[in-house]
Amino acid sequence: MLRCCYYLLGIICLLGIGLSGTAAGRKGGGGDGATALVQDSGYLVVRNIIVIGNKKTRTSIILREISTVPGDTIYLKDLAETLEERRKQLLNTSLFLNVTANVKNWEGNSAELVFEVWERWYTFAFPIFKLADRNFNQWWVEKGHKFNRLNLGVKGMQENLTGRNDGLDATLQFGYTQKISLAYNLPYIDKGFRHGLGILFAYSRNREVNNLTSNNKQQFFKKDDEYLRQAYVIGLRYSYRKAINTRHQVFLNYNYEKVADSVAVLNPDYLGKGRTSVRFIDLTYRFTYIKADSWIYPLKGVSIMGEAGKRGIGPLSDIDDVRFRLNFTKYWQVHRKTFLSLGMRGQVKFSDEQPYINQQALGYGDDYLRGLEYYVVDGTSFAILKSTLRQELVSFKIKLPIVPKKFNTVPVRILAKTFGDAGYAYSKFPGNGFLNNRFLYTGGIGLDIVSFYDTCLRIEYSVNQLGQKGLFLHTSVDM
Repeated sequence: MLRCCYYLLGIICLLGIGLSGTAAGRKGGGGDGATALVQDSGYLVVRNIIVIGNKKTRTSIILREISTVPGDTIYLKDLAETLEERRKQLLNTSLFLNVTANVKNWEGNSAELVFEVWERWYTFAFPIFKLADRNFNQWWVEKGHKFNRLNLGVKGMQENLTGRNDGLDATLQFGYTQKISLAYNLPYIDKGFRHGLGILFAYSRNREVNNLTSNNKQQFFKKDDEYLRQAYVIGLRYSYRKAINTRHQVFLNYNYEKVADSVAVLNPDYLGKGRTSVRFIDLTYRFTYIKADSWIYPLKGVSIMGEAGKRGIGPLSDIDDVRFRLNFTKYWQVHRKTFLSLGMRGQVKFSDEQPYINQQALGYGDDYLRGLEYYVVDGTSFAILKSTLRQELVSFKIKLPIVPKKFNTVPVRILAKTFGDAGYAYSKFPGNGFLNNRFLYTGGIGLDIVSFYDTCLRIEYSVNQLGQKGLFLHTSVDM
């Protein structure tokens, strides 16, 4: 029976049926003799790899992402899985809207692999309409959805600038936080496509400052006509990527932050020791390993990120710490269109005596429990466990009028989910924080609406251990 399956797969490949439902076609070929030879041998040798459809992206960059080279041998029993894996590797670069992979031009037991790509739009200039608060619910409920807590401006992005998957980002922002930033990242600077460099400059200032935390709620201080906080960051980034799934990065940033005297008077520990300015070097090494069906919204595979960092080097050490961080998530398909994910993320920081601005634990960025969005838990170390069970409900495409044909098809997937989170944050000086140094847990149900261009809308109804319930909206992908 197994041998018959091999024969059938060989016949399918000879007919030129490719992945993604696209007919491969067959130009030339070895005829009946070649068919018999391929069937008997049970493998094919990759004679050549052909890339078509790329107008902007360099072919060498695309070939870098395909971990198959001419001369490789692929067993017929693994052919469909191998081509699908290579196709997804190209999609994970975020360079393409769609990719098809086909086998063509059989000659004996060798053939060509053909990858056709549909390049996405790489130039974006769009207005900034961004909340100053940590999430939508905090802005809408606690801050009364006031428009003076919005950030407005313009952001320009030129992805794939030179066709080498490099990117240039520029931001000019007004409103709650005034900001100007410029960043450029070139993933490969060598002929071996392993080493990359990036640069960053950013300046920001605020009239309002989150100067302390009380009862696990952020407190803010404001003076109408005075900028209370200014911050500069200048950074370099180096990356090394030998294989497809593993990346090593080193970040070296110079940081300068200055606050008004009134901020230091109200909270002498804001920058520590009653200071009104700090300077420090931040050196971070990051290791990432992602082997999943999607790097943007994974449902099968594994994702690992580890960091080791040091703030404060030499004379630039107004803030001084050593920290270690680990994020790990495993994804499974447990049934047809049913997926399970289990993940953990945590951080340990030494010493445990840090100024206020260096004690962000739970509730900041992606480090939060679903259902505790209204709270923050300050500290130097924390751990979070997350579990999510998803069921795909529908998957469809929307045709947009007027838009060019290349971009007028919008894929949409809707998944229902149930989830449960647990966490703990340690603080040496918890003050009146009733969630500090305490085991926390939450749970709930929700919907994920996923589309291309890395977009995801999460609608979640959660309950926490305090018995509080609420509907929460997020636009970032959760583990």
